[in-house]
Amino acid sequence: MNVLFLCTGNSARSILAEVYLNAAGKGRFVAHSAGSRPAGKVNPFALELLEKNRLPVKELRSKSWEEFAQPGAPKLDFVFTVCDNAAGEVCPLWPGQPITAHWGIADPAAVLGSDQDKRRAFLRAFTELSARINLFLSLPLDKLDRLVLQKKLDEIGRAPAAEKRL
Repeated sequence: MNVLFLCTGNSARSILAEVYLNAAGKGRFVAHSAGSRPAGKVNPFALELLEKNRLPVKELRSKSWEEFAQPGAPKLDFVFTVCDNAAGEVCPLWPGQPITAHWGIADPAAVLGSDQDKRRAFLRAFTELSARINLFLSLPLDKLDRLVLQKKLDEIGRAPAAEKRL
């Protein structure tokens, strides 16, 4: 199953989610990420955090969501917005009508202060994303009809970070 994580700049949150799902999904999913207005590069604090956790960073790049609306793009099963800006934008038409949900996460790239403050913000975002992705991975996708699955995915996105339970 193909999953697309969307954010505006595709430099931090969506990248973290892509890498984590590809690792934690153990081949069940192929995760991608994109942005409505890609930054053109992956945030160095995101790369540092992923490398520190021994997750692959070699092929990562900031890219437009238009890549996934083109002929020949992977058929998407799920599309998750991870920032509020992308959730409010008019998305391209995704072939195949994937299930969509909004899993808003505070933008770690917007944090001002010391490098240590920024690292803490990236770790917080990564922790929240991984908790949501772990809940997603625990869902019996083959046993849920589309409406129930949509409800569960929406619940994952609405739960406060400390209460991510279904």
